[in-house]
Amino acid sequence: MSRIEHIISGKATSGASIQTTPVYNPATGEQQSEVVVGTPADVDSAVASAKAAFQSWSKTPANKRAAVMFRLRELLDQRRDEVAMTISKEHGKTHDDALGEVTRALDVVEYACGISEKLKGDFNRDAAQGIDVCGERQALGVVAGITPFNFPAMVPLWMIPMAIACGNAFILKPSERDPSSANLIHELFQQAGLPDGVLNVVHGGKVAVDALLDHKDIAAISFVGSTPIAEYIYARGCAAGKRVQALGGAKNHMVIMPDADLDQAADALMGAGFGSAGERCMAISVAVPIGEKTADLLVEKLIPRIQAMKVGPYTQAGADMGPVITAEAQNRIVGLINQGESEGAVVKVDGRGIKVDGHENGFWVGGTLLDHVTADMSVYKQEIFGPVLSVLRAKSYQQATDLINAHEYGNGTAIFTRDGDAARDFAATIEVGMVGINVPIPVPVAYHSFGGWKRSIFGAHGIYGPEAIHFYTRLKTVTTRWPTGIRAGAEFNFPSMQ
Repeated sequence: MSRIEHIISGKATSGASIQTTPVYNPATGEQQSEVVVGTPADVDSAVASAKAAFQSWSKTPANKRAAVMFRLRELLDQRRDEVAMTISKEHGKTHDDALGEVTRALDVVEYACGISEKLKGDFNRDAAQGIDVCGERQALGVVAGITPFNFPAMVPLWMIPMAIACGNAFILKPSERDPSSANLIHELFQQAGLPDGVLNVVHGGKVAVDALLDHKDIAAISFVGSTPIAEYIYARGCAAGKRVQALGGAKNHMVIMPDADLDQAADALMGAGFGSAGERCMAISVAVPIGEKTADLLVEKLIPRIQAMKVGPYTQAGADMGPVITAEAQNRIVGLINQGESEGAVVKVDGRGIKVDGHENGFWVGGTLLDHVTADMSVYKQEIFGPVLSVLRAKSYQQATDLINAHEYGNGTAIFTRDGDAARDFAATIEVGMVGINVPIPVPVAYHSFGGWKRSIFGAHGIYGPEAIHFYTRLKTVTTRWPTGIRAGAEFNFPSMQ
């Protein structure tokens, strides 16, 4: 059985770790490897390696750091099938879905290729007589990322390229459920010419996370995961004096107006609700049709689409959706469906108890459609993170927007309509960070930034794009005057540049 180790100073090592945890194939339910569980000593080693590498890496010209990004981009493109296969083996998502993940990761790498221009400072000559002022952005030092299981390659590559292109050294703590992608990413960076120690990988769970949060030599922490953990990461990291961005959970709504193209809306809901088995923080989990007629027609169109969906392993050609990540996730999702039904939701398509031939022990949950869901039900309040789409019928556009604005999460949302007035008002007034107009999953392109509102994010900065530059650097302003042979004498008034 293969063993997945940390990577510190460019070398695979078990370090001080004596404990391992199993890594499963979600399609079969069988253990396929084991990963070492990091200790505080392992974190200390990684930080020491990163701290040493930072001294020279931060002084490397930005264009040379960008050259590593250009080479990484080519390698990632050439080996995208291999990266996607690594994702699918441990996460379970279909190969095409994994390829999509790699493509979105590539977008951020490409953005990092332009770091030289993005780090340009500003300058004013003669801000006052003989005085010049310039502003520059400098790297923070050693930074760390704690990433989730659902995008084991994309989310690390939303963080690492921007952080190290800005001149920082990085420590990655990936999910222990699908850790191999992190080591493959490290390998690609090494092949691209990244010096040893600039990127280190420490595997493990809460012990490793707490060690990162508490370490005095780590300047910043990036996190993507559930809201309870995001809140914990933010509180503990800030208490330790770190800069923290912690992206949490979601409950994403799609409003379907009576004038919408319902076939288009139904197709959009299929991909947005059931892609990657619903294990996406940007998944649409609540459809909000306006009016009973719209709701009835939408449900009528969704039922056969969901029933026709092909559920199977990533090795099965034509599979639309794979398993969920663990048996625990499977049981939790089924439990929430049961609870929703007991609270009055109508199960229109039931994904409980699904079996896949030849993979009977896999962690399967089929596409599930719940109708007549209400805002007081558990299936509405909680983030299910599975292939469950709830239909919550609204009487009016105003009721729909009030519903969304009242929810504790504000990650993503969408409206499907032909009405420009409604779309414009929705974009302006909805209290959600990422909005789609006839776009079901409004994940911003790489030169914008990703980030929700409310309890979907803790911290001031979104991830990747321009926000990443501000998160991974700090501003230094330098005011300069050179002697001119004229002495004005001591001045005791507050300087005013007069």
